[in-house]
Amino acid sequence: MLKRADYAARYGPTTKDRVRLADTALTVEIEADWSGGPKHSGNEMIFGGGKVIRTSMGMSHIPRNGDAQGKHKPVDTVITGALILDWWGVVKADIGLRDGEIAAIGKAYNPETMDPIPPNEFEMPDRTAPSDTLPVQPTLPVQPANFVVGPSTEVISGNGRILTAGGVDTHVHFICPEQIHEALASGVTTLIGGGTGPAEGSTATTVTPGEWHITRVFESLDAYPVNIGLLGKGSTVNPDALNEQVDAGVIGFKVHEDWGATPAVIDAALEVCESRRVQLALHADSLNESGFLDSTRDAFTKDGKKRSVHIFHVEGAGGGHAPDMIELVKETNVLPASTNPTRPLTVNTVAEHIDMMVVCHHLNPDIPADMAFADSRIRPSTMAAEDLLHDMGAISMMSSDAQAMGRIGEMVMRTWQTAHVMKSRYGPLKEDLDNAKVRPIADDNGHSHHAEKLIPNDNYRARRYVAKYTINPAITHGIDGHVGSVETGKLADLVLWEPKFFGVKMHMVLKGGQLAYAQVGDANASITTPQPFLPRAVWGSTGRSPQSNSYNFVAPGVADKLNSRVVTVRDSSGNVTEVKTGGLGLVKKFMDISTGIREVTKADMKLNDMVPESLDVDHNSFEVTIGGATTGDARTEINGATVPRAYASEVPMAQRYFLF
Repeated sequence: MLKRADYAARYGPTTKDRVRLADTALTVEIEADWSGGPKHSGNEMIFGGGKVIRTSMGMSHIPRNGDAQGKHKPVDTVITGALILDWWGVVKADIGLRDGEIAAIGKAYNPETMDPIPPNEFEMPDRTAPSDTLPVQPTLPVQPANFVVGPSTEVISGNGRILTAGGVDTHVHFICPEQIHEALASGVTTLIGGGTGPAEGSTATTVTPGEWHITRVFESLDAYPVNIGLLGKGSTVNPDALNEQVDAGVIGFKVHEDWGATPAVIDAALEVCESRRVQLALHADSLNESGFLDSTRDAFTKDGKKRSVHIFHVEGAGGGHAPDMIELVKETNVLPASTNPTRPLTVNTVAEHIDMMVVCHHLNPDIPADMAFADSRIRPSTMAAEDLLHDMGAISMMSSDAQAMGRIGEMVMRTWQTAHVMKSRYGPLKEDLDNAKVRPIADDNGHSHHAEKLIPNDNYRARRYVAKYTINPAITHGIDGHVGSVETGKLADLVLWEPKFFGVKMHMVLKGGQLAYAQVGDANASITTPQPFLPRAVWGSTGRSPQSNSYNFVAPGVADKLNSRVVTVRDSSGNVTEVKTGGLGLVKKFMDISTGIREVTKADMKLNDMVPESLDVDHNSFEVTIGGATTGDARTEINGATVPRAYASEVPMAQRYFLF
């Protein structure tokens, strides 16, 4: 019998093994192993000299279109034995990709030499609830399955590596093309936002205004392997000006105080959002010129319906009613997000923000009124509350605010830094503590037993935090049917990480099933690993690849109008050519978002749907009080208490990994 350490060295960790995430205080425990492990060891699929995936062994002879009966169609790519970390669980599996989508998750095999695992023999994560604290999840959105490897199958080794869904960043100022490379290198594959370049309107607001600019930006982004959603300018009361932007291809609207965020503007934008089935992103009125927080909140409701709104940087440092914008977290129709510059609150955060504020909003340091505006938005008390609200699952999303106070390459990293700070400060979440009380642990020989004191893993916390930049932003903008999680039928936008570099430096990024970015060494070297070993664009980022591996997301019913069609033309000499006609003439395909987007509420935010009973900001001291909420272990109560201003003096995923 192989010892656990030996098994992990050969095939990667298995059920009940734990993996530390980078240099954080977070560890995840594998809940089930669908690719082998204690229950099905012996047929693990690995590739290499003398290994399993060879002809007549792990690789079948079946062609891509299937055997004589049309069954057992091999996948195009298999990722072997990866540790999947997603909102729905922490499992190890083989992942099969076909036609750019996730075709199967479970066990890869050769039906000519191997028996499939019966469906009822796949081990499943134990989601029974020992208390009211741990939510019951009787069924997973993913059901394990067997799938075939054949001559047409490429192999990516996921053994010993972590697999996550590609990140979804909902707050991108499109300033320069280099942003795309930074995003991909950090594991982000979908960018939603606006801009036309380093124009003042774009560096300040996430808006691509009007049909002409929208078309030009789509043309500019056509060559990049990222999914795109453009936000139009929502700051107008003229519905015609809004509708023409929807027809031009925006995924939704941004209402921003620099263009005007009055209650009338919010109402008008929401009216068009309701009729065209798109989302409204709001950067509210920091100066309280046209009303206070209640005025904005009242504008969300019409004819008794609390209309759904995506609130950017709900803490307020990035913009929004001063000082109480964060109180919107307690509204059920508000889909709240953070931007990464305030994540987490550290000893350097406040000083950095003052300088960023001056640049981003074109303030004059010599004008007292301008500096008072900056000071009103930089509040360490609300930033400290933001830490807690993320850990409670009350703030549902993370985003970057790229080059407009935030850093596009740090959305993922800042998310996990926040999780680490909260774990270090408050201990395990109650959900993870309750889980540990009823779960056995295994010794080196694989025998399960109960110890006197079980050390809880951080699975629930990890699932909560990964959801903040994957599934929840996808749900918010109606694209969760295509991206945002590791589930069958979705676009294969996937990120592989070495555990020691998790959240910091990706190993590989797959875009629509194609390798688009990866850590690669000197191109003139004899192998792939010599220095400089850097994240580099690979074949999925070049040529016409983006037309097959990425989408432009648009409002329901708009894609058909914008997509070009290829027609065959025969000239007088009989020569046949293919030409594009109609649409915008772009390579990348347009894809409609979900029609149900206007029914999305906070209750739909996976593992981040908590609504505090109360949340109040003192308008004089800016101190925050949260009621009906707890975080960390049983000793930590944040119920009705003033949130302490806690500054982190050190964070992981930092100087250990970067020279600058």
